[in-house]
Amino acid sequence: MTATQNLSATNIDIINARVPGYKDLQMLLISQEGIIEQILPMGTVFKRASANALQVVDVAGDWISLGGVDLQINGALGLAFPDLHPENAYMLQKISQFLWDVGVDGFLPTLVTTSVENIQRSLAVIADIIPNQQVGAKILGVHLEGPFLNFQKRGAHPAEYLLPLTIVELKRVLGNYAHVVKVITLAPELDPTGEVIPYLRSLGITVSLGHSQATAAEAQRAFELGATMVTHAFNAMPSLHHREPGLLGAAIIHPHVMCGFIADGEHVSPTMLKIILRASCYEGLFLVSDALAPLGLPDGVYPWDSRQIEVKNGTARLPDGTLSGTTLPLLVGVQNLVKWGICNVENAYAFGVGEAIALATDAPRKAIALPGITANQSANLLRWHWDEVTKELTWQRLSG
Repeated sequence: MTATQNLSATNIDIINARVPGYKDLQMLLISQEGIIEQILPMGTVFKRASANALQVVDVAGDWISLGGVDLQINGALGLAFPDLHPENAYMLQKISQFLWDVGVDGFLPTLVTTSVENIQRSLAVIADIIPNQQVGAKILGVHLEGPFLNFQKRGAHPAEYLLPLTIVELKRVLGNYAHVVKVITLAPELDPTGEVIPYLRSLGITVSLGHSQATAAEAQRAFELGATMVTHAFNAMPSLHHREPGLLGAAIIHPHVMCGFIADGEHVSPTMLKIILRASCYEGLFLVSDALAPLGLPDGVYPWDSRQIEVKNGTARLPDGTLSGTTLPLLVGVQNLVKWGICNVENAYAFGVGEAIALATDAPRKAIALPGITANQSANLLRWHWDEVTKELTWQRLSG
């Protein structure tokens, strides 16, 4: 559901709401400027700071959340972010508006492995757009997924553009745009010196491990050096094994590492998702879309760098069958977790719908050190409703 419920520009009390991370029913006090003033348990006695006109919205037990944040999205509406150049820069605004319409508040345009020239050109375009954004989902920075990846776990990334993981090569790729890069995915075993991760952290860049053959010991070393994320759990990394838990095993038990995952039913079996979500008690994980350029377009065959991908039922593959991504919006992952019974509707507050919603809204914000739903931030809110008749979880924006 993408319809918008309009709220007039007055003080607003949203009552009888379930809010991810909060126990029992809550009320949200929204100022006429569209800022969350307080989140309080129902029945709390309070006095508003302003006596302006008041509108009360009773959501009758529906969930209220911030919009989604997508930390790994490769393109949309036919444009792959590595193909950005000044002539098609206007598409970024169209994509931002499209993502807003499908429930996303912010995103990291993700640049997969390509030539240094393509990376630099795309970074330059995004750097120019960010300060001038006015509407739509906010560009929060860039996610570089490569080119410092393990050849054996490159997946759909073109081998000819992979680079050795050194500070010299990093400086060449980042150029003058290190300030634009928010996250970089790399294979830590490619840097035996241990110099790269601290260098990236000194630039304020979040380091995510992925497309890697790292053992648990190598991953643990990377975490000690400052890596705090893992890119698309299970995909492009060794499988969990009872004698060698590998990169993913080390990440799941680490208290300060967060793992992104894709919930399209193709990248990871729903059973495996249930295992890691239960093992982690729904902490340290967040949803990503990993959506490709055909996001927002119908199934079909589309260009992808110098190759082609075929999209069927929202899943994209290369001609040889290699899985390359999805074309499903981020919030479909939330709906899938509920549809598959991984997050139980009957259990509203513990491993239930609230947790599924948080995995796409609060958790990715936490991964890049942004606050989840709390006071003193913009009330860009979604209202989620479970329909007992249709057995569907739907959402709509609440907009001033």
